[in-house]
Amino acid sequence: MTSPTPISAPTPDAAARPGATDVAPPAVSPVLAEVVRSGFVEGRHRGSLVVLAADGSVEWSLGEVAAPVFPRSTNKPMQAAAVLRAGLDLSGERLALASASHSGEPFHLALVRAMLAEHGLTAEQLQTPADLPLDPEEAEAYLAAGQVRDRLTMNCSGKHTAMLAACARNDWPLASYLDPAHPLQQLVADGVRTASGEDVAHTGTDGCGAPLLSLSLTGLARAFRHFVTAAPGTPERRVADAMRAHPEYVAGTRRPDTWLMRALPGTLSKMGAEAVQALALPDGRALAFKIDDGAARTLGPVLARTLRHMGLDAPVLDRLADAPLFGGGTRVGEIRATF
Repeated sequence: MTSPTPISAPTPDAAARPGATDVAPPAVSPVLAEVVRSGFVEGRHRGSLVVLAADGSVEWSLGEVAAPVFPRSTNKPMQAAAVLRAGLDLSGERLALASASHSGEPFHLALVRAMLAEHGLTAEQLQTPADLPLDPEEAEAYLAAGQVRDRLTMNCSGKHTAMLAACARNDWPLASYLDPAHPLQQLVADGVRTASGEDVAHTGTDGCGAPLLSLSLTGLARAFRHFVTAAPGTPERRVADAMRAHPEYVAGTRRPDTWLMRALPGTLSKMGAEAVQALALPDGRALAFKIDDGAARTLGPVLARTLRHMGLDAPVLDRLADAPLFGGGTRVGEIRATF
């Protein structure tokens, strides 16, 4: 297979721009997906992507893959591994839910409630923002039942429950469990550095309120590879095994991460907000990409095309790649990968 050719954009002549200096302009990311409506390209989505070989080396890439990005929820496996290192005994569906951006389906919410009760915690101690279920169908049903936004319904409530439980086990402060200086968050940061093989350049605040640690796309792909190749019984491998065995708890019954981990046994897949995706195959190959404008509608087509370039072929890739556009209730176009 021939590796994709990086897409480049023309660089403006610096001397032709008013007030120009000899400082190089920022690189323009390649187009990874385009929006085609009625046969007309009406939009383009730029981004960067990296693919690692089984030995962990960079096999090919598009765009800037060494600069830091916020991985958003693709950091969740590393956060889940930290609660295990803190001594919390989780496994199976519970450990998968600790790694989740769950859809807010009834079985997700029931297990969050059960985990809180098992560790002597209450939903009021969660510091997630009140939210609706992440899955649109679940959100409609939830509202139709007369329910309102709740912190337990927020898609990160499983992760936060596990964090609180780890703190309770160690007699660490509960009220400050999201402080970057908290012992638990220090364990998370150590795990992120170890798994990725790089330092954290920036610390922010994620949508759920947890510390958000930056990585390069290469470091993110390396971290996912680290989880699937870790020795059995290690925190990283326990997290990877739980996620792969119970993918519906990592995402939901109507979510691409679930489809992939069900259809491609041994695959570890996790998406994040702002159109970030990371994935590792059981042979140690891995990928990570981010769409610059955060358009989540591109994730399936870009991921499917990348996996095909990596030599995979399965019906689930057709399902992932199918991102239709509608006009008047009729399909009139699609989002499609361009590389």
